[in-house]
Amino acid sequence: MPKFLIQGSYTSEGLKGLQKDKASGRKAAVSAAAEAAGGKLDAIYYCLGQDDVIVIVDLPDAVAATALSVTASASGLVHTKTSALLTVEEADKALAKSISYRPPGR
Repeated sequence: MPKFLIQGSYTSEGLKGLQKDKASGRKAAVSAAAEAAGGKLDAIYYCLGQDDVIVIVDLPDAVAATALSVTASASGLVHTKTSALLTVEEADKALAKSISYRPPGR
């Protein structure tokens, strides 16, 4: 199953909710949401810096990843950014493909 990275930044109200629910409560909620999208939570980390939380989930496809990310962002309490993750083998397959491409202006 493909892996996706979801980076989240809480709003001030979202941080108040995190204080109330605690990290373990948010982990349970994210795990349940991933399962509802047909996948499973692989990892969740809280961090310092631009993002407040990093989530790695196994999901069936980009549609499920989008649904999960949009649902979280639509709450208005967290802003998310989602990226598809590639294994080393998948990256090697992509790098082995030869594609004809003309850059802009050339």
